[in-house]
Amino acid sequence: MTTKKRKPNGAGTIGQRKDGRYHGRTYVTDPEGRRHRADVYGATYDEVDAKLSELRQKERMGVPTVAQPWKVGAWLTYWLAEIVEPNTEHNTYLKYEGKVRLYLVPHLGTKSLVKLSVAQVRDALARMKRDGVPAATRAETLRVLRNAISRARREEIVVRNVAELVDMPTVEKQERQPWTAKEGITFLKATREHRLHAAFVLLLGLGLRRSEVLGLRWQDVDFEREQFTPTYQVQREKGRLVLKKLKTDSSQAALPLPAFCADALHQRKEVQREEREKSGEHWHQAPGEELVFSERHGGPIEPRGFSRTFETLVSKAPVRRVTVRLARHTCGTLLAFLKVHPKVAQAILRHSQIRMTMDIYTHVVDDDQRAAAALLADLLSGSSAAPEGAAGVS
Repeated sequence: MTTKKRKPNGAGTIGQRKDGRYHGRTYVTDPEGRRHRADVYGATYDEVDAKLSELRQKERMGVPTVAQPWKVGAWLTYWLAEIVEPNTEHNTYLKYEGKVRLYLVPHLGTKSLVKLSVAQVRDALARMKRDGVPAATRAETLRVLRNAISRARREEIVVRNVAELVDMPTVEKQERQPWTAKEGITFLKATREHRLHAAFVLLLGLGLRRSEVLGLRWQDVDFEREQFTPTYQVQREKGRLVLKKLKTDSSQAALPLPAFCADALHQRKEVQREEREKSGEHWHQAPGEELVFSERHGGPIEPRGFSRTFETLVSKAPVRRVTVRLARHTCGTLLAFLKVHPKVAQAILRHSQIRMTMDIYTHVVDDDQRAAAALLADLLSGSSAAPEGAAGVS
């Protein structure tokens, strides 16, 4: 015999089956926006009523309900499209999407999200390790999975985040040292004739990030007040280069502009003027985007292309191989060697306490730093002679 209790419209229906169990039914919306019927079962009327109430609550919150329980792959796809892409930087989305597509879906995509276990996640990481996936990549993949399941828990799809119970892969940090002042000056001397020489001066002398250097506009530079205000960065987004505001207010604070950096920028202005005249009607820069460092026809510079140019020049100079990211950390040592006032250096390095700056200044006293004096004299005097073993790049 089937018994039913009256329920309000839209609340679903509950009935008792011949086997004594209870069956509830209501309509919900799936991730594609389609309405479909959802069925729930339980040993008692109240158990089924609670399950229907949970479905109705999710419906009111706009949380989709799949016709079948979520698979990990389906949830990750939904999470990327509906949560990550609309609410994060495009480059962040691309990083997450890559980890989902290359590692999480192949290893865990067919698993039930609700029933996903610690052992299954641990096994997926073990298989990635056997496949030769680096520890840093495995760690980043686990972080992406933790974020995705954390969202599922917030939306009450799962009751716990099993990925948080899995140990993070151990990543051995490579202790690579930035250039000494001597190496930094040697590199700047070797690249003095290059059209982007001033960019390398700002990179090493001010510690700017690659994207900040490429996003610097002439209106951001105040030669009279000897300061500049980094405001934008260049990023590739959806196949094209765009100028984007820096993320935080502290990133956009006015910073001191030492004389050697100002001199390099004046020279850069002259180089750009010549390039603009040579390009003629082919010169293009959007209003408000008068970039200090542009392509030969005025457009923004591809960040990866800038890194390749830097790496090529490094390979032809008598210095250790370092990346753009590591090279900018030469800044503190170089400022100390140039005897830039500690308070000025503190502002450039964005140190919260002068003690952090003085720790750098105190250690820049060895013979290697003193040996850079002759190189610095040549660099600042405008001598065009490159150091032995270096080659110019046009």
